[in-house]
Amino acid sequence: MTKFLSPSEAASSIPVDTVSPAQFDALHATLEPFGQRWLESTQFEATANAFSLLPDAEGRLARVIAIVDPDAGAWGIAGLPMALPAGDYHLVRTPANDDEEQAEATAAQSALGIGWALAQYRFVQFKGGVPDAKIRRLALHADAFATAASIVDATVLVRDLVNTPAESLSPLALSDVCREVAEQFDAQVAVTVGDDLLIERFPAVHVVGRASSRPSCLIDMHWGDEADPQIVLVGKGVCFDTGGLDLKAPAGMRLMKKDMGGAAHALALGQLVMQAKLPVNLRVLIPAVENAVAGNAYRPGDVIPTRAGINVEIDNTDAEGRIILSDALTAAAESSPALIIDFATLTGAARIALGTDVPAMFCNDDGVAQALATASAGSRDPMWRMPLYPGYLELLDSDVGDIANTPGSQLGGAITAALFLERFVTPRVPWVHFDLMAWNNRDRPGRPKGGEAMGLRALFDYLRHRFVSSTSEPER
Repeated sequence: MTKFLSPSEAASSIPVDTVSPAQFDALHATLEPFGQRWLESTQFEATANAFSLLPDAEGRLARVIAIVDPDAGAWGIAGLPMALPAGDYHLVRTPANDDEEQAEATAAQSALGIGWALAQYRFVQFKGGVPDAKIRRLALHADAFATAASIVDATVLVRDLVNTPAESLSPLALSDVCREVAEQFDAQVAVTVGDDLLIERFPAVHVVGRASSRPSCLIDMHWGDEADPQIVLVGKGVCFDTGGLDLKAPAGMRLMKKDMGGAAHALALGQLVMQAKLPVNLRVLIPAVENAVAGNAYRPGDVIPTRAGINVEIDNTDAEGRIILSDALTAAAESSPALIIDFATLTGAARIALGTDVPAMFCNDDGVAQALATASAGSRDPMWRMPLYPGYLELLDSDVGDIANTPGSQLGGAITAALFLERFVTPRVPWVHFDLMAWNNRDRPGRPKGGEAMGLRALFDYLRHRFVSSTSEPER
């Protein structure tokens, strides 16, 4: 993946001026006459996403001027790198007048750096004969360097995991990736496999995955000081979803390698927490299964036990994600953590409501929800709060069990799914649930078609501000 340059390596790099359309005239006035004439002779128009390559007197590229949409956030110059020749570049940084302006400039530069690097992402692990990529490296100010690099690494982790074909990413293969991440930060990982899930009281995870020839597992990662506030990240790890006996149609099954996108997000956010050394007691729980079809597959009408002692009537075997999450959320809540966050590619209803780009966020704590909304707006990383409307809970009533996994109606499907999950979270434990797509359906600068991290930057910003050490100055 694209590497950033440290400031000390940037001596011979090419400057990139990034200005909004409103700022262009002021920049133009500072240019030497040669540069001004060049822009005029090339009929340059200072509109968002426009750029100009300014040569020096010997015809070499000397400077890049890029017009940035101020509302585009990380994607403000994502269309630029692939239009430039390979080489080293740096963002021109205007000195700030005070600490607040300095912090804002650093955050803006970090965001642009993220977009610059991700614009060069390609998933080519399974393509033969791909030529070596021509890299455009970018130097960032020291304050922006670490944050941008860690966000890029975490995003690439999500994209690579979601893009990987299911044949190459079984539940146990996913646990191997978790071990690799854990080893980088001296985290501990325990993996409960196959029939041991019954012994360790994860019966719902076992039921959903038992029809697959590749065993299910529960991945449990721990990192940090037990005296610090505990946060638990939970991710839906359905490595492939046929729909079970309620078999999906071919069109619906085509992208189901991405049904472990929630697990990828939980692992990537955990990596960000560990890399930043946040003062928290981190736990990551990933129930990893394949929802397959065989003679021992669970059936519509079955009533299955869960870790919480709640018996679930199966209305639809294609609503398997909430089943495996029920056990993981119960385990997460047992230690009364300061915060639980779960991620899941859970419902088509959330996509109908909000489209593919905006994750649906459900939260049982108004203060947490408001803080997340603020972080989302500040990082321009979208999410939207949806209601845990209790009036819909009766739609999950069961005649033979304690609760049904889906309602009889398709209406309000994202809400009823979230209400189902809420039954497995101890009251008064702050909990956030993200129902997300984890996939780009179209190509855009910095966001190629395929696996995608959603809400990751906003969540990391929120966690840094909430759990930063009391002896450290909060980052902004």
